[in-house]
Amino acid sequence: MFKGLFKKTDYKKLLSDGAIIIDVRSPGEYSQGAIPGSENIPLGSIPSKTKQIKSLKTPIICVCASGMRSGTAKAQLKAVGVEAYNGGAWTKMIPYVD
Repeated sequence: MFKGLFKKTDYKKLLSDGAIIIDVRSPGEYSQGAIPGSENIPLGSIPSKTKQIKSLKTPIICVCASGMRSGTAKAQLKAVGVEAYNGGAWTKMIPYVD
């Protein structure tokens, strides 16, 4: 009955297909450690950057410290038509990055 309801996101495939990781932590947090190649756009800046992000025409994986801010960023991006995912804590996304 619940088969497929909790589908696991294949982050490795998304990244190999060109997805971009956006780290929504503050610049100070980002400077203390981040995923190589990720883009730092703090959560508060997402609304003003949605047009720019949408123009990339590629899936976006949002990350932060715990998954809370990245979940909010994902929702904001999806609301404007961006294919977005909540990658959760940035440290948990590292194994998916080559």
